[in-house]
Amino acid sequence: MGMQPEEFIDQINRKQMPAFRELFGSFYRYLVLYAMRYVRQQEVSEDIVQEVFIAIWESDKKYNSYHGFRAFLYDSVKNRCLNYLKHQEVERRHAEILLQEQDEEDEDHRLMREEMYRALHRAVDELPERCRQVFKLHLQGKKNEEIAQMLELSVETVKTQKKKAMYFLRERLGRLYYLLMILNIIDL
Repeated sequence: MGMQPEEFIDQINRKQMPAFRELFGSFYRYLVLYAMRYVRQQEVSEDIVQEVFIAIWESDKKYNSYHGFRAFLYDSVKNRCLNYLKHQEVERRHAEILLQEQDEEDEDHRLMREEMYRALHRAVDELPERCRQVFKLHLQGKKNEEIAQMLELSVETVKTQKKKAMYFLRERLGRLYYLLMILNIIDL
């Protein structure tokens, strides 16, 4: 340390720049190493020490002795490290809760979607035979022409059967029909 301890404390108390240069030169590396023992991250340790230095600059607190000031520096760094670690733990728990809620929400959506499919297939099974055949092929993504060829029907008959199926499903499923349309599970 270039200054006498009493002169250093006096200048720190009066917010003199030479004392803060001395503070940085004499303590910065040691305080960063001290912080590293807690947070184990170089950048975080450097940020913590810088925050302590800024807090000293902005504070109206007066220091009585060099040894008391030095103890205050180390205590401040330790406390900020512990606060950082507590905050990290809170963030970790919050992230776990969000992931768990997302998993539960995904499971709820999956179950709702399965239930919609079950309701749709129960209603489709109630369709007359030819209408059911046409509509099941439609649900598989087949085009009208493909369905007509597979079932040896005219394209117009396929369209008519699909319309009958849609009308029946709209009546049978009610609002669920429109939800299935929105989700593109069924379409014309």
